[in-house]
Amino acid sequence: MNLVSLAARSAWNRRFVLALTVASIALATFLLLGLERLRADVRESFSQSVSGTDLVVGARTGGVQLMLYAVFRIGNATANLKMESADAIARLPQVAWTVPLSLGDSHRGFAVVGTTAGFFQHFRHGDRQLLRLAAGRAFGVPPAGLYEAVVGAEVAERLGYAPGVAVTLSHGDGALAANDHADKPFTVVGVLARTGTPVDRSVHISLEAMESIHLDWVAGAPLPGLRVSAEQAAAQALRPRAVTALLVGLKSRAAVFSVQRAVNDYRAEPLVAVLPGVALDELWSLVGAGEAALRAASALVALVSLAGLVAVIAAGLDGRRRELAILRAVGAAPRQILALLLLEGGLATAAGVLMGALAHAAVLALAGGWVQGRYGITLQQGWPEAAQWLVAGAVLAAGGVASLVPAWRAYRLSLADGLSPPV
Repeated sequence: MNLVSLAARSAWNRRFVLALTVASIALATFLLLGLERLRADVRESFSQSVSGTDLVVGARTGGVQLMLYAVFRIGNATANLKMESADAIARLPQVAWTVPLSLGDSHRGFAVVGTTAGFFQHFRHGDRQLLRLAAGRAFGVPPAGLYEAVVGAEVAERLGYAPGVAVTLSHGDGALAANDHADKPFTVVGVLARTGTPVDRSVHISLEAMESIHLDWVAGAPLPGLRVSAEQAAAQALRPRAVTALLVGLKSRAAVFSVQRAVNDYRAEPLVAVLPGVALDELWSLVGAGEAALRAASALVALVSLAGLVAVIAAGLDGRRRELAILRAVGAAPRQILALLLLEGGLATAAGVLMGALAHAAVLALAGGWVQGRYGITLQQGWPEAAQWLVAGAVLAAGGVASLVPAWRAYRLSLADGLSPPV
């Protein structure tokens, strides 16, 4: 206890320089703890982009590619799924519900998604949360609600949309003005609450509406000399012939592999059914290099901070030779000098780790709601997880090892050298 008190007082006498070192250790701890928490929570939120969906079905392709275009609106489908096949899957006895998705069009850089009213009833995100409307309502049942659209939160925020605004959709990516479906304008009737998923960056219309705007198109181009007006389209049978993908919910999770096998063995056309969690884990492994780079950067910050601790203590040894020699003269053993320097380094490291942990907890408490609302990432608050304990323990252990360098040098200082330092 005497050594602890002496180490604390000695550190206090050099509080300004040590405070800078403690602050750098606190920053390193904050980054390491924050990165570990963010990594775990982002992965959890990432995997819960379709938390209520048991299977995603599409034309035969890779599981990651199917998830990218069906869920994250990245890339394009190589082929579509026939509507007859979608109906056959919906009739399987293990299937509770299906939600078809039709993709390919856009609106000012945002994806247009053709779907059914079941999308708002069955699609879940995060911790199995249903979609909520921040304003307005869902699109109506055709033909009355044929040209109605529901936009995601980010679409509404960036473009200033609210219920009642008229919008024009574009064929494909909308790069060419000639590809606009200007003859069939839509009216925004609802704005979805922010979810932090690709839903925020999508414009949702009915499958019948998606079919109607393509009645006078073929092979991605308008038919010359043929124009079907909005009123004429509304009077026609608008059952789609194909969709891009199908979200499937089962009556029991135990049936997921049997249904997946039935879809993969479907003979009418080549299909694939993927488990969202498995495909997302595979996708996450592809971005593991970026995660490792972030960890390495944070570890480098911690290493630099601990190197600063070594430099501060070692640089002060020349000025403390007489102090250490006096301690030896009054009976302090060499091992006690060693322990004193280790304690000083340990106290500085422990103070930095504690400050970093407190800063981490404060940021979680203050910014958790904002991050959830803005990005849909739920930052878990509460007692640190095992991985975070390991991070804090690793920083403490590294601080102890780093303190050994100046402590060993102090151990080797002789009494004569301390009393008669070289000029």
